[in-house]
Amino acid sequence: MTIEDSPPDIGEDALGSVTEVVERIAEAATGDRTTLREITSAMGEASFVPVLMAPALAVVSPLSGIPLFSSVCGILIALVSLQMLVNRDHIWLPDFLMRREIPSDKLRKATKWLGKPAGWLDRHSRERLRFLVSRPFDWITEAACMLCGIAMPVLELVPFSSSTLGAAVVLFSLALLVRDGLYSVLAMAFLGMIGGAAWWLIT
Repeated sequence: MTIEDSPPDIGEDALGSVTEVVERIAEAATGDRTTLREITSAMGEASFVPVLMAPALAVVSPLSGIPLFSSVCGILIALVSLQMLVNRDHIWLPDFLMRREIPSDKLRKATKWLGKPAGWLDRHSRERLRFLVSRPFDWITEAACMLCGIAMPVLELVPFSSSTLGAAVVLFSLALLVRDGLYSVLAMAFLGMIGGAAWWLIT
């Protein structure tokens, strides 16, 4: 799958909030089943950050209970993050991922569940610490998202691990979406605490 038209997040279809991303996901849930192609296409042409955020939100929701769903979302997150790192002007995603389907009723329930936290994040976000979401510092954020995505398939069987990593990616992508570097700092701190707790448990 190739999404190409305009540079990342530029144009009439560009989304500017978590709530808008959730609403686009809900709008894609038509028929009995919804493909990942329909969800990513609903984000708008060449919209890197919304396409990055969408699977992260899905992993945080009850959809994470679907077998291998977190792994698919992790691969999607890693691929989009990598393409952001190398500054591609359009998104390429493999067809085998885009053909994956989700029951539309579960998807609609998940977006309803995400509504309140999405609204809370939007109300508390604004432009802050913009240098952290501008080159070269935003490479750190994009690399962190890629590592989180890579880790999701590896940790598929570890309870709550994918949801935890997905929450971090949501914060990172929100930082990029609204130019709020504070969310990037919070996501890094969150990952640091999780990593520290995991290290303490295994040593």
